[in-house]
Amino acid sequence: MERSGRGGKEVTVVEHLGLPPSEREKWVKALKASLGCGGLVEGDTLVLQGDHRKRLPSLLTARGVKRVTVG
Repeated sequence: MERSGRGGKEVTVVEHLGLPPSEREKWVKALKASLGCGGLVEGDTLVLQGDHRKRLPSLLTARGVKRVTVG
């Protein structure tokens, strides 16, 4: 979760997925729908609006991510 450089708003950043650019867009769209939030792709990372540290790990493991680290 980050706040710096975002006007004090909380965002959840998902990194190190190793997805091709076309897949990143699909993933962020599905995660936004599941979490009911906004989000976007910034380079290699997925940025979701709000603090989703509790709900996001289960969604990522359901999508096939083997190791999820919450920090």
